Parts: sequence; structure tokens; C-alpha cells
Amino acid sequence: MFERDLLKGRNILITGGGTGLGRSMALRFAELGANLFLVARREEPLAQTANDIRAKGVKAGYATCEVRDFAAVETAIAAAEKELGAVDTLVNNAAGNFIARTEKLSPNAFNAVIGIVLQGTFHFTLALGRRWIEAKQPGNILNIVTTYAAVGSGSGFVVPSACAKAGVLAMTRSLPSKELEDRAKNYHPMNRFGRHDELANLATYLLSQQAEYVNGECVVIDGGLWLRGAGEFNDFLELPDQAWDMLEQARKK
Repeated sequence: MFERDLLKGRNILITGGGTGLGRSMALRFAELGANLFLVARREEPLAQTANDIRAKGVKAGYATCEVRDFAAVETAIAAAEKELGAVDTLVNNAAGNFIARTEKLSPNAFNAVIGIVLQGTFHFTLALGRRWIEAKQPGNILNIVTTYAAVGSGSGFVVPSACAKAGVLAMTRSLPSKELEDRAKNYHPMNRFGRHDELANLATYLLSQQAEYVNGECVVIDGGLWLRGAGEFNDFLELPDQAWDMLEQARKK
């Protein structure tokens, strides 16, 4: 579908790039010729993903970074510039989220999600934006958001993420039972979860010159879930206390 050198010569920084959707996007961009710099909290998956990217014949580097700390963000970007040269593309993918009853949330838990999702996105956007303006060069920013971002707190039990209006939620991947996973699939118009390659291909298009005239848009890729009515976690009202205990224990590990 895409030309093999579609992203050749591009230097892309991805937050949350070591695992999950960030890793999938990074590998797809690398297949199309881009150089990648990955940022996340844990070094082991960053190193592994960077090695997998280099195996595709392009440059790759990484840095561990606390995205809530602007000084750490500046340090990570400086490392990216040393490794690749000037960064021309930013993918704000780093997210923090957990399923919890709102009355059980602590202020620290709320602030942690807001800090990663909202402040982290702002920090990287500000730091790279300043560089692009000073150099009088264009830049590309892709922010990965959630299906419920457009409706604020339209999904229960994920209030911090909904308030931040951003983040990547590994949809029902950590649910405590097969029954809940099946319920989520049956609720979905396409009766399946989205695939990583589907998001990676959309992200590739949005970052390519083919989408140069697309700006400031929120492109929904959810198989029609939003049209049906966002709020994929609202059915958690039916969860018994035992299931909530399992979720909360898993989160503490």
C-alpha cells in the first residue's frame, strides 16, 4: 500500500516507543525508511525495539525518560539529535492509565496519569516546537488519543485518562476474565479488537507527505465503536467487588 521509501530520511521520535502500539508504529516506520528514536521509562524493551529497528537497515536510538520532567525531556531530545541529527517528527504516544472506581482514586494516582498523558505531551511538543521555530523548519506532530477523548468523561472508570484526553489504552488486555473480554468484543460493531498494524498504517499516512494538507484533525480508528456510543468501560458497573479486587491487585504489581 505504501512506497518502500515513503519515510526515507525522516527522523522520528516516539514516546512510549518500547512496547505495544509505540513499538508497532516504530517498526512500521522503519520498514518505510525512517530513522527512529524511542523514549520510555524502561530500558530493556527500548533496547530490544531499537535493535529490531536497526535490523531493518535504518538508524535507531533510545533514552529512558520521565516525561513529566521537562529537563529530562530536553535531555532525551538532545540525545536524539546526537544519535540521528535534527528530529523532524514527533509521535506523542506515551500514556498512563488504569481502570478504577473514581471514589477509590487517590490524588497521586490522578496526577500520575495527567502528568504522563497531558504534561508529557506538552513537554515534548514545546521542546521540539521551539527547536523547529528557531531553525525556521517545519515539523510534524502526531498525538495518539483515546476513543473517549472527544466526549470527555464519556467512559466511566478511566476518569484521569478521560480528563487528559490522550493516551493509549491497551483495550481490555488486562481484564480479569474471559467473560469480560468476550463482552467487550460482542459490544463492538466489528466484534473484534483493533490490530496494531491498522494503527501503524494510519500513523504512517498521517506523517507522510501524502497527508500534508491534513492538519489539526482527530482521525478516529475504532471500527465504529465511537459511532455506536463511546464508553467502552461503562459496563464495568456490573462488575462484582471480587472482580474489582482482582483489578486493583493487578495494578499494584
